[in-house]
Amino acid sequence: MHFVKRAVYVSDYKLLVTFENGETRLVDLGPHLDGEIFEPLKDTDYFKRFRVDADIDTIVWENGADMSPDFLYEIGKPTAKSTSAA
Repeated sequence: MHFVKRAVYVSDYKLLVTFENGETRLVDLGPHLDGEIFEPLKDTDYFKRFRVDADIDTIVWENGADMSPDFLYEIGKPTAKSTSAA
């Protein structure tokens, strides 16, 4: 199981997400914003207002939308910014 430690907005619906193992992955959520809870996230201004919730170890939005950290890891593309876990 993975845990989100940090996330940074990149562009459109893309985030750089750093996981507990030190890996940073580029995550494009654009194709995954289906369903009523994710509808507000299609507005990029709203999408940008995510935060990392340390209680559930993933990204969340004000409307209660969140994404499984394992899902984020799965769809993320590895980047050169990854560091090994100490």
